[in-house]
Amino acid sequence: MIKKCLFPVAGYGTRFLPATKSMPKEMMPVVNKPLIEYGVEEAIQAGMNGMCIVMGRGKHSIMDHFDKNYELEHQINGTNKEELLINIRKIINEANFTYIRQHEIKGLGHAILTGQALIGNEPFAVLLADDLCINKEKGILSQMVELYKQFHCSIIAVREVPKNEIHKYGIISGKNIKNRLYQVDSMLEKPEKSTESSNLAIIGRYILTPDIFSIINKTKPGKGGEIQITDALLYQAQSGCVLAYQFKGERFDCGNVEGYIEATNYCFKNIYLANK
Repeated sequence: MIKKCLFPVAGYGTRFLPATKSMPKEMMPVVNKPLIEYGVEEAIQAGMNGMCIVMGRGKHSIMDHFDKNYELEHQINGTNKEELLINIRKIINEANFTYIRQHEIKGLGHAILTGQALIGNEPFAVLLADDLCINKEKGILSQMVELYKQFHCSIIAVREVPKNEIHKYGIISGKNIKNRLYQVDSMLEKPEKSTESSNLAIIGRYILTPDIFSIINKTKPGKGGEIQITDALLYQAQSGCVLAYQFKGERFDCGNVEGYIEATNYCFKNIYLANK
């Protein structure tokens, strides 16, 4: 039912300067794979084959990564290095990649609206590659797709965060309708201290119904002067239904150096060495 996944990758990744001066943040390797490849794998596991990439300037290496490199493959053909390309070849064969340029960086809501031309009029997923989420049994998007099959409404992934980190996230509150699942009634982007309604923070996984595009189109700039997806989702929640799902699995905030190092250590010990 959900066949397309939108990847907003137009940001500058300034917290990783100078590394991101010439390399997209999404191409930074966690052990031996770039962040965005982990996200594409998660989307494929969830049954999606349309990868819709909202690009910015200087992001061409993402396009190159999900394409054949004939010179490289010729050089390593018949050597033991060739097996290192098995996984990326599989991804290239299983998924279709389309790209569109976001000419202005005006918030996640604007990035999603830019991707409308690639998505069309159908429900879709959104994955933020710098939120690295890992569950060996069933990926986060796979868990959310199962919920969408039941409820047919927008679903956002949430996780409890420490009180001193609440100001970094969009925060939801709502009615607990079953284990790990909430019907959203309130949503606030990066609340000030004492204004937060809970410690359930929105993580970079969404399943959105196509009416979100018309809602975003009418949404005025909010926090930081950007078009916030949380503002559009709050309207959708108040006029219909939005669910928040407290997912099962590990999550690493690779948008900052500390989270990136934690993710690298975890993946090295639990994925790379385990597959040796």
